[in-house]
Amino acid sequence: MNAIDGSPSMTPLIHQDHELILGGARSGKSRTAEARASAWLRGGAGREAALIATAWGGDGEMVERIRKHRVERAMRVPALATFEVPTDLPAAVLRLSAPHRLLVIDCLTLWLTQCLLPPTGRGMDTGAWQAEQDALLRALHESPGPIVLVSNEIGLGVMPLSREARACVDALGIVHQRVAAHCARITLMVAGCELAIKERR
Repeated sequence: MNAIDGSPSMTPLIHQDHELILGGARSGKSRTAEARASAWLRGGAGREAALIATAWGGDGEMVERIRKHRVERAMRVPALATFEVPTDLPAAVLRLSAPHRLLVIDCLTLWLTQCLLPPTGRGMDTGAWQAEQDALLRALHESPGPIVLVSNEIGLGVMPLSREARACVDALGIVHQRVAAHCARITLMVAGCELAIKERR
């Protein structure tokens, strides 16, 4: 691996316009990311903002949850375009990123789930999953515009009983570390309140 891949033996390349927002369920992560998009849009003429939604349809409850999020998001930030990208997130980042466009990726947790957990996901083996992570980090580094990434902090509770769930907790923690190393800002959401974990200017 090289610096772009986040090798622990080399210094990652930090993108000054990228932010990772972490938090538990209903902690205010998505609303905060939407607020970042709104602020960006107000910052100058010709600016755009787009949401890369990684959610997969799944069961009936999940379909309804996605529908509700879509409606509420359109009410809060009407100018925020939405692209549903359940697979191939790195390619979507490279395709959509532009100097005048802020991207919101919501969220890394569902992206990981769909990569690693069958039957809802692709069930990638270790090598394929490593390559997918590396591709995302390269896309983040090469993106010409700002990106706000959202993800669930799931490693603070009791260790899950199942092997598969434990593997996902470990994998997501590693993804968070690798992505965070390339972001200038890290924000932790607690009960709707922002806590700045990292702020490099």
